[in-house]
Amino acid sequence: MQKTEIEKIIQARLKDAEVLLEASRFDGSVYLCGYAIELGLKARICRTLQWDEYPTSGKYSTFKTHDLDVLLHLTGLEDKVKLKYMAEWSIVAQWNPEARYKPIGNVQEADAKDMLDSAKELIKQL
Repeated sequence: MQKTEIEKIIQARLKDAEVLLEASRFDGSVYLCGYAIELGLKARICRTLQWDEYPTSGKYSTFKTHDLDVLLHLTGLEDKVKLKYMAEWSIVAQWNPEARYKPIGNVQEADAKDMLDSAKELIKQL
């Protein structure tokens, strides 16, 4: 996945999350925020390592992960994020891609708003 394409998808997923939040579709909003954060971390890894694309196959297959803590560590910004943006990180770090299988209605409006705000702030910092 090309770094420039990742950055476009991040913005699209955040916009989708906003639209879902406004439509009271809180579970979907949180889910997409999580993917935006995942992609934001992957884009930052590309910048840190001076890669044009994020690898997920061959000898780099171990980079194919949805684990936000692992991805944050690989960005080189873990200390900064956890020191200056711990509140936001604590919110987004609860995301799990398996949430797509949970029953609808598990997320409250305030939680979805917190997730969106936290995701936007962290992506700016990445």
